[in-house]
Amino acid sequence: MVSRVIPVEPFDLVIFGGTGDLARRKILPGLFRRFLAGQMTPDSRIIGAARADLDAQGYRDMIRQGIAEFGGPESTDGDGLAQFLARLDYVSIDATGEAGWQQLSGLMRPGVIRAFYFSVAPALFGALAERLHQHGIADPDSRIVVEKPFGRDLDSARALNHTLAEHFREGQIYRIDHYLGKETVQNLMAVRFGNILFEPLWNHHYVDHIQITVAETVGVEGRGGYYDKSGAMRDMVQNHLMQLLCLIAMEPPSLFEAGAVRDEKLKVIRALKPIAAHHIVRGQYDSNGDGPSYREEADNPRSFTESFIALRAEIANWRWAGVPFYLRTGKKLRARHSEIAVVFKDLPHSIFEGDEKRHRNILSIRLQPNEGIDLQVTIKEPGPGGMRLIDRPLDMTFATALGEEAAEAPDAYERLIMDVIRGNQTLFMRGDEVEAAWAWTDPIIAGWERRNDVPKLYDPGTSGPDDSLMLLHREGRRWREIRG
Repeated sequence: MVSRVIPVEPFDLVIFGGTGDLARRKILPGLFRRFLAGQMTPDSRIIGAARADLDAQGYRDMIRQGIAEFGGPESTDGDGLAQFLARLDYVSIDATGEAGWQQLSGLMRPGVIRAFYFSVAPALFGALAERLHQHGIADPDSRIVVEKPFGRDLDSARALNHTLAEHFREGQIYRIDHYLGKETVQNLMAVRFGNILFEPLWNHHYVDHIQITVAETVGVEGRGGYYDKSGAMRDMVQNHLMQLLCLIAMEPPSLFEAGAVRDEKLKVIRALKPIAAHHIVRGQYDSNGDGPSYREEADNPRSFTESFIALRAEIANWRWAGVPFYLRTGKKLRARHSEIAVVFKDLPHSIFEGDEKRHRNILSIRLQPNEGIDLQVTIKEPGPGGMRLIDRPLDMTFATALGEEAAEAPDAYERLIMDVIRGNQTLFMRGDEVEAAWAWTDPIIAGWERRNDVPKLYDPGTSGPDDSLMLLHREGRRWREIRG
């Protein structure tokens, strides 16, 4: 069975920063796949806008090379690629000046959806928003897409929200977090709210703890300058992991609709307890002889920036009272592995004499690699010899269970950009969510700076600093294995 693709309405999508790395690696190859899938109407157009001195054909040649490199198997579709490239145009533009804006204004068509992707530094958001209105390019139904970082603290996030609000309503602003576009993340909501099986158990009566892990094998590489001013807390926890925590912990919304979903996520963030210093472990990868250390890659021999963080959080509400949420993320770890694990409590009493092993049901939602969901259950070991219990997963790896449908599922950027065109903000962050997340994060970072906290060194290819194991060990728990 092949999934049905519904075309979106005709649109003009302007990508500011259209010659940048994100546009070449993710945005344009993703749009090309949506075009091949039949989701873009023939009269939809994409306009690249950047400082580079290119004409439309030069831009098409650049994007052709990008799709050949990052477009996947679809990049071999020569006829489809030619048709897609024909829908591309380009304007050389000065974000802070006046050059190119009249030309861009002349390209915009009446009667189609106008969307503007700000794939640029946040410092340029205000200038772009002002000129879009000054030249009459944005209309009351236009949408803008902004990439993280959404500030670097509460004050800067408020200033950024204020800048955008001077020219656009909140309903026009799409703060994109690609983690929310992943198939498995959305399936988390389907599993929770589409099945009677789980929701009655989704509380402190039955859940022992929850683990959220996002592990990477790569280091900071070419992003050292940016990352050294950010670190794992700002780069990953405040946004990606916070959003995953919200989806796993939020109350059922009245509807699967943007306002209702985001209201419930906001309640979770505001209910997070402050974190004590002994419930946080920071780490920084060292050199093990096979590659450079973090400090070498960041070109800062005295850097105290964390490339790994693990923490224990709690939510102060009736549903989750006393249930710890363990979050960890890091670079140069053992495997590329992202997972949410809901670990249920032990049986109050086992009827099986002689069975001393702890058996637990664990619902695991795998984001990468091999997206899927499995539920660990206890069964009898096959064969004679009595009642011997073993734990085995009921596994639904999407690629296996759904076959062709899973292969055709759009990636995160494809899905989210199409949601922008549809006007669906459900999987995008709202301004008050961003500010609430920073209000929780800022005191943690301020505490590190006040104490001159130094990250623990860890070897690449491991699970991070040994101290992170103690976050769980001292409470009789253990991290799930990081595996690819």
